[in-house]
Amino acid sequence: SLVPCGQPFGIRLVTDGVMVVELEDLEGVCPAAECGIKEGDVIISVNGKNVSGNKEISKIISGSKGKPCTVEYRSGNDEKTATLTPVYYDGSYKAGIWVRDSSAGIGTLTFYNPETGAFGGLGHPICDVDTKLPMPLSHGSVGEVKITGFNKSVKGDPGQLLGEFTSSASVGDITVNNESGVFGTLNSSPSDQEAIELGFRQEVHTGEAVIYTTTDDNVTKEYKISIEKVNLSDDAEHDLIVKITDPELLEKTGGILQGMSGSPIIQDGRLVGAVTHVFIDDPTQGYGIFADSMYQASLKSSQTELGLAG
Repeated sequence: SLVPCGQPFGIRLVTDGVMVVELEDLEGVCPAAECGIKEGDVIISVNGKNVSGNKEISKIISGSKGKPCTVEYRSGNDEKTATLTPVYYDGSYKAGIWVRDSSAGIGTLTFYNPETGAFGGLGHPICDVDTKLPMPLSHGSVGEVKITGFNKSVKGDPGQLLGEFTSSASVGDITVNNESGVFGTLNSSPSDQEAIELGFRQEVHTGEAVIYTTTDDNVTKEYKISIEKVNLSDDAEHDLIVKITDPELLEKTGGILQGMSGSPIIQDGRLVGAVTHVFIDDPTQGYGIFADSMYQASLKSSQTELGLAG
């Protein structure tokens, strides 16, 4: 039994290592590219020192005085080691890379488990804005936010929820960022909804359903939708296709907004999925993910906290 949410939540992520988001030629040479490093790779350590931020890696590289540096990094699922020789450029020694070490944003909570405190949200990973790859998570926190407005969705231009963090305080921890969403634990339930049964993918069918979501009035409401397609194939790129049918939501927002990702889908009294994406050419429709996939990922997040899985 899970509490369906639909409330917005603030996301703060710190990467595991630093992600290479851009390679730069320094007067015709890029030291990082020459030793095999690519955009999207994650640098773990330089000269045996773990790096978790831009300042750390810059300090080590500039302090090398041009001597070769040993770089340990992840490329996809592979861990690699390379020798990088910095070059002198614009007053210091550089590697020819731009890196990112953190990310922040707003999404929608899908469910809360009252027995364990675990939560699931978004229904898709948080990706780097440049590389479009999932951010490698070291640790993260959940913050309270309020929706300040939105840009309405129109054909060819999906709208977006606009919001802001209401404080710097953390109300929970994020332990997993993967293909099924963002997962961790909350200090307390974000919703006054009663817990309902989890609906498994074999129980989901085309037809009427509802979502819970929040817009600029900061009140979570129930809106009617239709599940247009259910794909049970293991290699399916998307599990569900959903269509907003609620006149109030269509009039107000034009359909699905970016930022609604994670809005829970309830059918036949069960939590069966979450909205994940909006169609650019028809923002009344979008994709969804099965709730049981998100639930399984939330179990992994609990095991990660206990040190049982990594």
